[in-house]
Amino acid sequence: MTDLSIDTYLQSVPEKFSPAFQKIRGVILEHLPQGYLEEISYGMIGYVVPLSIYPLGYLKKGTTPLPIMNLGYQKNHIALYHYGIYTDQSLYAWFINAYANYAYPHKINIGKSCIRFQYMDEIPYALIGDLTKKITVEDWIQSYNTVTGGN
Repeated sequence: MTDLSIDTYLQSVPEKFSPAFQKIRGVILEHLPQGYLEEISYGMIGYVVPLSIYPLGYLKKGTTPLPIMNLGYQKNHIALYHYGIYTDQSLYAWFINAYANYAYPHKINIGKSCIRFQYMDEIPYALIGDLTKKITVEDWIQSYNTVTGGN
């Protein structure tokens, strides 16, 4: 899997998820603040602060770009990992409250950073776009440094 590319990953998405997965990716790319890069990260499509902007990187080892989001699929769902909702309780609460406005028949399936979409007709694309654009690269670096105890 070391040679995994975004195109290869997209081709591996199961047919039942592919249209929704492609649409989520399109929404993310449309709303992604300047400075983030899309790349394969942790075996999924990742959105990261490149080392050229934040040389310390994830875990401050200088080897892995700082992730903000990952988009992947599992056997029964599409998974959107957003590390901002993990580190910022007000952002998490905003997302939960905004999601409730969609009045989907199924309860949100969310963990600390992972939002799971099991029902392809219950994906709040506009909300994903709003979440994507909420944290600039500069804000994410500052938040990450605050959470991890500074530089």
